[in-house]
Amino acid sequence: MHLFQTQHIKLYNTLSGQKEAFKPINEGHVGMYVCGPTVYSNVHLGNVRTFMSFDMVFRYLKHLGYKVRFVRNITDAGHLENDADAGEDRIAKKARLEEIEPMEVVQRYTVDFHNILNKFNFLPPSIEPTATGHIIEQIEIIKTILDKGLAYEVNGSVYFDVLKYNETKQYGILSKRNVEDLIHNTRELDGQSDKKNPQDFALWKKAEPQHIMRWPSPWSDGFPGWHLECTAMSTKYLGDHFDIHGGGMDLKFPHHECEIAQGEACNDASPVNYWMHANMLIMNGKKMAKSTGNFILPNEIFSGDNPHITKAYAPSVARFFMLQAHYRSILDFTNNGLLASEKGFYRLMDAINIMDELKSSESSSITILDWKQSCYDAMNDDFNSPILIANLFEGVKFINQIKEGNASLTHDDLEIFKATMNAFVFDILGLVNVTKVETSTDKLSGAVELLIQIRQQARANKDFALSDKIRDELAEVGIQLQDGKEGTTFSTN
Repeated sequence: MHLFQTQHIKLYNTLSGQKEAFKPINEGHVGMYVCGPTVYSNVHLGNVRTFMSFDMVFRYLKHLGYKVRFVRNITDAGHLENDADAGEDRIAKKARLEEIEPMEVVQRYTVDFHNILNKFNFLPPSIEPTATGHIIEQIEIIKTILDKGLAYEVNGSVYFDVLKYNETKQYGILSKRNVEDLIHNTRELDGQSDKKNPQDFALWKKAEPQHIMRWPSPWSDGFPGWHLECTAMSTKYLGDHFDIHGGGMDLKFPHHECEIAQGEACNDASPVNYWMHANMLIMNGKKMAKSTGNFILPNEIFSGDNPHITKAYAPSVARFFMLQAHYRSILDFTNNGLLASEKGFYRLMDAINIMDELKSSESSSITILDWKQSCYDAMNDDFNSPILIANLFEGVKFINQIKEGNASLTHDDLEIFKATMNAFVFDILGLVNVTKVETSTDKLSGAVELLIQIRQQARANKDFALSDKIRDELAEVGIQLQDGKEGTTFSTN
């Protein structure tokens, strides 16, 4: 029997605005799509938080025994500045500024994206398709929408006709907006746009002469609209109707709204059963923004090289910090919050590290199965990681009580306890059992002491060139050797 047959998830569905019992379309199988990054710059921490939330969801679904196909795309074309239908492609702009090919930009920042997620111990998705790899599929979807009379072509560009669509469907069903309000709040067209209405969005854009990224189509040499790529890739790999679509709260409108409209237009049915949205990350109570300096990159957390933090933090500490907030709540990133999370994280790791030393008893004073179920109950309640973490610290208390002889577990209960702690801490939350950051000093000391021994041997062999080389190269990285009567010591700048 699989765990999903006894553990029943309720998740918050943005579409209905309430928690719903999760029931996959195909029993035992889950199709999940998450909007990935636009790879024109280093991935920022807000993106990481969103992807981390769905990494946790992916991990828990797998833990329950579901066969999960998790698709997370790479946007490498078609995403215009300010999410508009006019302007410059973000990747092409970066390529022009740096005088390199657009695909060099894509490659550089895709590699950065993967490197950062690896440091945070993310599981790779089942499929990671790119927009440029699915131009043909996007063109075919546009043809279908045109054939159904829900799009129109003007001067080589194709636009989705929102008002026509809204005659039989509901544009705004996800974000709870109505077209009348959108019309009222939208400025008049300036006469230079090809759109019939301001609400219409691009399915295909004709490329201007200076536009670098372009592909042939029945309408023009151009490029697909940003919203279209996700419809093409999600339906190709998950089918016209799938279980979960996730992303950041900022994508709810217009991106996800447009995806629903495109899916409905093609198949006369809603493409997704459950829409999930992770909330935003702020910093020191304010919106993160490079322009104001209220900003930090993931690698700066690991190095400590940022004025907003006082030290370096291990990736798992930062992951633990982010998972202490529910994915639907706003998370305020602060140095004090990280310091508190670091203490909690190492307290959890210290307890886990002594679990194998615990001795079993003839009887149990703790009802371990109730505690185990409380961990599942937390995750079953819309993936409530903060409640789960509180329950895990209840487990830390049990570990200390058993170690001190103030509580007991039978052999079978102790094995259940160990397996449950390990499963939730490492498999589901995705934490890594690392030693404290401070111990990196011990590793440095060991490495330098080894070099000192090699240097001493070199001097004994009258190999003064090697001896001087070791001393000089250590000095270049800020490590000074001091030779004295008691031997050689070192200090760091």
